[in-house]
Amino acid sequence: MNPHLQSLHPYPFEKLRKLFEGIVPPAGLAPIRLSIGEPQHATPALIRQALVDNLDGLASYPTTQGSDALRQSIASWLERRFGLPRIDPAAQVLPVNGSREALFAFAQCVIDGTRPDALVLCPNPFYQIYEGAAYLAGAQPYFINNLPADRFASDFSSVPEATWQRIQLVYVCSPGNPTGKLLSLAEWQQLFELSDRYGFIIAADECYSEIYFDDEHPPIGGLEAAHRLGRSDFHNIVMFSSLSKRSNVPGMRSGFVAGDAAILKRFLLYRTYHGCAMSPSVQAASAAAWNDEAHVIENRRLYREKFDVIAPMIAAHLHVELPDAGFYLWAGVAHLGVSDTEFARRLQAEYNVTVLPGSLLAREAHGVNPGAGFVRIALVADLAECVEAASRIATFAQQLSNNS
Repeated sequence: MNPHLQSLHPYPFEKLRKLFEGIVPPAGLAPIRLSIGEPQHATPALIRQALVDNLDGLASYPTTQGSDALRQSIASWLERRFGLPRIDPAAQVLPVNGSREALFAFAQCVIDGTRPDALVLCPNPFYQIYEGAAYLAGAQPYFINNLPADRFASDFSSVPEATWQRIQLVYVCSPGNPTGKLLSLAEWQQLFELSDRYGFIIAADECYSEIYFDDEHPPIGGLEAAHRLGRSDFHNIVMFSSLSKRSNVPGMRSGFVAGDAAILKRFLLYRTYHGCAMSPSVQAASAAAWNDEAHVIENRRLYREKFDVIAPMIAAHLHVELPDAGFYLWAGVAHLGVSDTEFARRLQAEYNVTVLPGSLLAREAHGVNPGAGFVRIALVADLAECVEAASRIATFAQQLSNNS
């Protein structure tokens, strides 16, 4: 067996299942699950219809590179969304089966396994795929803690030079999961300068980029930042995006990577052997999704409506602020005199609402677990269900406050 498998931690939801063992929630309260970032808004009709209309594609083997039509739809979307110059759909875009699969595979492609001291830099708390990808590529993760004192930013200047010299890959998540924090243009510039100095590759996870609050100021992306800073060849940066959150199709497993053509050429070679081509039917439905913005605008409206109502209800009892983007509330509970795991376990046991303890999304690094004392609340259910969940959370928090 691969010895690196021994380094993998149980996935957060497996830890959550064990945390909840033995709990029997009140029968009179319907379960409300706000722990998983799984969009529950309706899948747009145009995507469903495109999938049905192209079922004949199941009779053909797909190519790893994907269809010309899909790559062109993605390239055009990138140009529109981020104000980019022409994107070459043949060289700078590669469809993938969801960003999760590609984020993992990317590390296996770019990490030099002959270097036993290789490091992969990750935010902390973080999407667990980054850590697993690092371990199974033969590298070690190095964490930058995202703390409330820094408004959950990644302090790249805190990383010692000797550490930068060992880093081969940097994962950034903007908007962040779970904090909703965006990287600013200045932070992107600092990261690009460090990449030029030390030669590492940047993997920009942007799967939450289309859920935001201000239409006049959409989140900046990695390729957009590179272009604005005069790096239109996208040297050493690859972005990862997905339709799961943008278009409410997590079960379709459809996304793309885009950026540095030289890196993507090698990643395509890797993927040809990896055997991960997207179904032609899904490709056709994906092209329809990337070509349409109306359903995305409506999706944002639904999330804004929920945040407008739910955030004040939660903020009255937990320490929380509106995120820069995304659909999570990263809520502090330590002031209530309980740990994040105890808060989640008791909320489940007494009110049948599931949230994710922040400590399960992070690792102890530099003397602290930056997720401890927080819970992640995913506002993915419909408005009425989210309001009911918020009401139960408020009642529970008031109960804890009264007893503290």
